[in-house]
Amino acid sequence: MGTVTRSSSEVNTSDSEKGFAINHSTPSEPDAGLKFVLVSRGSWLHCGYHLTTSIVAPVILTLPFSFTLLGWVGGVLWLTLAALVTFYSYNLLSVVLEHHAQLGRRQLRFRDMARDILGPGWAKYYVGPLQFAICFGTVIGGPLVGGKSLKFIYQLYHPEGSMKLYQFIIICGVITLILAQLPSFHSLRHINLISLILSVMYATCVTVGSIYIGHSKNAPPRHYSVRGSDADQLFGVFNGISIIATTYASGIIPEIQATLAPPVKGKMLKGLCICYSVIATTYFSVAISGYWAFGNQSSASVLSNFIGETGPLLPKWFFLMTNILILLQVMALTAVYLQPTNELFETTFGDPKMGQFSIRNVVPRVLFRSLSVAAATVLAAMLPFFPDIMALFGAFGCIPLDFILPMVFYNMTFKPSKYSIMFWVNTLIAVASSILVVIGGIASIRQIVLDAKTYHLFADM
Repeated sequence: MGTVTRSSSEVNTSDSEKGFAINHSTPSEPDAGLKFVLVSRGSWLHCGYHLTTSIVAPVILTLPFSFTLLGWVGGVLWLTLAALVTFYSYNLLSVVLEHHAQLGRRQLRFRDMARDILGPGWAKYYVGPLQFAICFGTVIGGPLVGGKSLKFIYQLYHPEGSMKLYQFIIICGVITLILAQLPSFHSLRHINLISLILSVMYATCVTVGSIYIGHSKNAPPRHYSVRGSDADQLFGVFNGISIIATTYASGIIPEIQATLAPPVKGKMLKGLCICYSVIATTYFSVAISGYWAFGNQSSASVLSNFIGETGPLLPKWFFLMTNILILLQVMALTAVYLQPTNELFETTFGDPKMGQFSIRNVVPRVLFRSLSVAAATVLAAMLPFFPDIMALFGAFGCIPLDFILPMVFYNMTFKPSKYSIMFWVNTLIAVASSILVVIGGIASIRQIVLDAKTYHLFADM
């Protein structure tokens, strides 16, 4: 049988007739951001490393606390449901990206998807700024979490030491500054493999530590009832749901898929399987063991429960090892979330017609990447209560990007029948997530108001 070559315009016309949402404009030459930062050379294994680093982070240490707000049944149920929904959501996003790539218009950024599917206004005024806020917020949080781990290690051996939290944040900021100069997302593939291993290691440490304390003679009394008034419990449920939803958030799925060498079909699903095998191993073990050991006394970070009223419940070497693992992994996480801001700077100030390592491109690259990390480090030192603010970002940012837009993109691209199960599943997830954005945002604002009395700039927390 002979073969027939179809032109790009014929492909677009055919798919438009089928009801697909297609932008008919001809793809332009790649800008500097696409050419230098989102380099498409990776394998599905590399994709799995990037995905795992972007999702599995020290924020999983908050999972036992989320169970104190939801209880055993609610905690396990929502932890499982959020895993299924996000896996489904990220796979839908990948399918949409693969579809457009097959049509000859590969979308390499979240804002590219929004522009082609929703329109340029959505990309410029909603999706782009939202993603930038989440990524830059994570870059602020990286040196802060790393600084707290460094301070904890310091106080283990120098309990009367005079160094303040902001000094440790600056040290982590310097490390981030170095990592920020890696030229492309693809450059992080080996670092992210190490990050994957580190996340499994510290999750194992926390799980073993919780089980050991739970069985020890110093085990704290355990109660599993949800505390507080009826209003506190109601807001607590939505706060707990938001916390768990945020732990599964990525916000950079298109940028990660952009690192895959073509053809991309099927590779993202394999990468997601790697990522979610790590999630299944780490999330459930940390959440269940921590809540079992400490009950409704679980702190915002379960590591805080490892120190009892009379002192540490585990040896110093355990705290040293665990905090070093967290410190190293959070630096890799920060480097991953630098990539969308690096790409934006490269697009704005780089020249794609010049070489990647030409003076014309190296000078603005080093300058603007360094300035962005310096600004993030200063904000981290000024606002050590930033995790409360990030909970608000999670409600208004992570949930729309990871729970709502993938459903909208899929339904608008493929236009499934309104009588099909997929249409209504996607619609239900999008509507339920929209409600969660509003209520979760209110719960996060309420928590900020309650904690406001403890806030002050450059606090030594």
